[in-house]
Amino acid sequence: MAASSAKLTFKPVTPDNWRDFETLFGERGACGGCWCMFWRLKRSEFERQKGAGNKAAMRALVDSKEVPGILAYFGGEPVGWCAVAPRESYTALERSRILKPIDAKPVWSISCFFVAKPFRRQGVSVKLLEAAVKYAGKRGALIIEGYPVEPQGAMPDAFVWHGLASAFRAAGFKECARRSETRPIMRRAIRRH
Repeated sequence: MAASSAKLTFKPVTPDNWRDFETLFGERGACGGCWCMFWRLKRSEFERQKGAGNKAAMRALVDSKEVPGILAYFGGEPVGWCAVAPRESYTALERSRILKPIDAKPVWSISCFFVAKPFRRQGVSVKLLEAAVKYAGKRGALIIEGYPVEPQGAMPDAFVWHGLASAFRAAGFKECARRSETRPIMRRAIRRH
């Protein structure tokens, strides 16, 4: 059942709501056993532990009290996910030729989204981005960065797990670099009150 993104609530993933994260990601770990560990591990390690190993690694991360991201809820049910953490949490980003740092400023990174199928194409990603900015800002972030795709045409949902550039723009992000035709690096400054 689809719903207005205006009625969403957001919570960081903690040991208390791990089951909600698990429910949203389902048996396949969102996509192909990822469990949102793609950017956190060396590629060989990620491939070796796809499925149960990646799930265990994410569970250990959550149990260590590190918050790996934000869940969106509608009517008490988890319907969306946005991974957000300091960039140094994502070791594989450091090895990316296309997504390497653009300067030495400390940033928080938004690396992944997952939205339940009935809630896609309804603005949930934009609301998740806004919630991630708010969350990171409360933890001292001054700049938040994302690595969305800018498709050249229609693209299956499974391939837009980085988010769409249009959603980032709608949430106030600006393009700062582009080393690939379809992969801008986008940032939003977080104002201090």
